[in-house]
Amino acid sequence: MGQFREAMDEAMVLRGLSPRTREIYLGCMGRLIRFSRVRPDHLTANEVRAYLLDLTRERNAAFSTFNLALHSVRFFFTEVLKQPLVVGEFHFQRQPRRLPFVMSDEEVRRLFEAAHSLRDRALFETAYATGMRVSEVTRLRVSDIDSTRMVIRVEQGKGGKDRYVMLAASLLETLRGYWRQARPKPPYLFPGEGGQKPLSHTSAQKAFARARRAAGITKPVSFHTLRHSFATHLLEDGVNVRSIQSLLGHRSLQTTQRYTHVAADSLHLVRSPLDRLNGKETPAST
Repeated sequence: MGQFREAMDEAMVLRGLSPRTREIYLGCMGRLIRFSRVRPDHLTANEVRAYLLDLTRERNAAFSTFNLALHSVRFFFTEVLKQPLVVGEFHFQRQPRRLPFVMSDEEVRRLFEAAHSLRDRALFETAYATGMRVSEVTRLRVSDIDSTRMVIRVEQGKGGKDRYVMLAASLLETLRGYWRQARPKPPYLFPGEGGQKPLSHTSAQKAFARARRAAGITKPVSFHTLRHSFATHLLEDGVNVRSIQSLLGHRSLQTTQRYTHVAADSLHLVRSPLDRLNGKETPAST
């Protein structure tokens, strides 16, 4: 993209977009240019349409991938080429209403025990104990851990908002053990290769996948499932939804309320008509 890449990046900096968002948008635009084989300033609605159709039909891209591509295209046309009407005809795809997979207590324990290293276990425990996203866990700084107040500061989470989450006593014990063993060089608690940058998302995901296989967990789960499990298990323990919303950093309460559909305790309170027919009691009432 040459000069247009630089112009787009500068426009995103001025709009206050995060480095991660800028990286994603530039990557999306780079793929569009390579697909279209035209200069960025020669792009038309026809090239954009062909690319979005290729994403949907040929690559079977997820709705989130499609929407990110469209976000980046809209930004480029509106802020760099100053042609907002060119992309006005394209619409974002609707998010399918799918419920997240959740690990049981036993599966979480097995995952921790199967961690390849103490660092990996500390990563997993941090995500599960706090509900942080993988990007928030890997970006943690040593100074974010406040053992006096027993809280962790999550700086600039999704949506550019800061928040605090609780620091579990058992997590603090794990983190201290990891610190004594690895002696990570500040500022990052989980530094990447070379120590100058945080651990990459890919490295954290690979560590999770390795532990999942070793633990014999067959559910289609990922690092993000630890966040889902955190929220669901809190709900099952009687924590109110608004408190969970605050801990997760959700903007909308509706986003948090989906966990009510997967919480086992609310399901167990409902007696199946088959058990009624056969005179069986619900597990919750026995």
